[in-house]
Amino acid sequence: MTNDNGKTARHEQLRYEYLLRNLAYLTAREQAEFDYLRRKIEARQVENNYQAPYRSPYQDNRYDNSYDYQTDYDDAADSYYQEEDYWDEDSQYTDQGLPVYVDQEPKRESRKARKAALAASSSGKFKAPKAKERIRFKTILKWAGVLLLLTLAGMIFMFFKGMNDISSGNNKNYKAAMTEVFKGQDTKDGTNILILGSDQRITQGSSEARTDTIMVVNVGNKDKKVKMVSFMRDTLVNIPGVSTEGYYDSKLNSAFNIGEQNNNQGAELMRQTLKNNFDIDIKYYMMVDFETFAEAIDTLFPNGVTINAKFSTVDGVAVDSVEVPDDLNMKDGVVPNQTIHVGKQKMDGRTLLNYARFRKDDEGDYGRTKRQQQVMSAVMSQVKDPTKLFTGSAALGKIYALTSTNVSYSFLLTNGLSALTSGKGGVEQMTIPENGDWIDDYDMYGGQALAIDFDKYQQKLSELGLR
Repeated sequence: MTNDNGKTARHEQLRYEYLLRNLAYLTAREQAEFDYLRRKIEARQVENNYQAPYRSPYQDNRYDNSYDYQTDYDDAADSYYQEEDYWDEDSQYTDQGLPVYVDQEPKRESRKARKAALAASSSGKFKAPKAKERIRFKTILKWAGVLLLLTLAGMIFMFFKGMNDISSGNNKNYKAAMTEVFKGQDTKDGTNILILGSDQRITQGSSEARTDTIMVVNVGNKDKKVKMVSFMRDTLVNIPGVSTEGYYDSKLNSAFNIGEQNNNQGAELMRQTLKNNFDIDIKYYMMVDFETFAEAIDTLFPNGVTINAKFSTVDGVAVDSVEVPDDLNMKDGVVPNQTIHVGKQKMDGRTLLNYARFRKDDEGDYGRTKRQQQVMSAVMSQVKDPTKLFTGSAALGKIYALTSTNVSYSFLLTNGLSALTSGKGGVEQMTIPENGDWIDDYDMYGGQALAIDFDKYQQKLSELGLR
């Protein structure tokens, strides 16, 4: 019996010392257990040694130098166990003096978390959060999660609503575009998307469609950037099955037109041509016609897109405005002009399209390529406005239905918004070829074109991360 009592006392002593080391982080239940063990150990010391009970830095000062060490043990023990605060009916102790463990107690921290908290406390850097603050923080997190889910659900709903407005056939002004054959290939980092701007409405296809917008956009890369490369349409390339073997004798935009004449495979022949000449793999394509572009801009930005209009010299003379062709307002075969002034302004979809297509200044097609990139960057930047979340989703759905593309629903929903908002790292742009970095030449039909160094630009594409 004595041996059992010794083991019990040893276990109680070890438990007491453990609780003492973690005194600042005890739950209410553990605090009650600590108080019980402290009193029991003090009483046991009085019984065995008639010495002052064990004291810690955390005890009160009920014991001092005037303590009578010869006091009878029974009187000393009674003085501990008969205190009102110890045997109070509301203290929830058992008949044996142990604290009652209730289910409502909060969960204990993990051993690792308490150890880290104790270490931080000793260094003076830790400040334990109050219970109310923890509850308030958890509540805020919970409601933030609910709000995020509701917002996401709303965006998905608006996306499919916008798409259904077109694909349902109820809107007689529009027809859903066909998806072309496209044998896309994965790239090493992120996803490459071929973007083509067609001058005709893409519904059931058109063998006469042309493109002066040829871009490859990379999203989802490790740099967390949107990377954009524009290709000048007059660049001399070798088109598989069209060009003379071993010669660069066709303009790049010819690949789109020739492919469209072959069962509407313009995007696929453009993919093959870019792979053949620049060794770049492309997973998806999007063919956006000019009317769809203008309508999408007006849907996203009812008040217009803010942009700083810039033009090069015209015939060597600086200009403060230019006359640009207004193709969307063509009537009876006559294309009117629209005046666009230099400087910061708001443009609607039609004006923004005309600005991006203009090439009659001294920079020619290179200047047009720069303006196309400027327009894309402005749209990506300004669509970050939270008010565009739902109207933007509806516009995306509408564009998706009107656009010939092989981009899947899931990819667009998971990557489309991040692409439109420029990712976390912004937009990185490049033009091929760079300004003046070409030799004037002629294509196989005698038209003026640009001869470039393909090895050089393949290296640049690798450095940008698109190969």
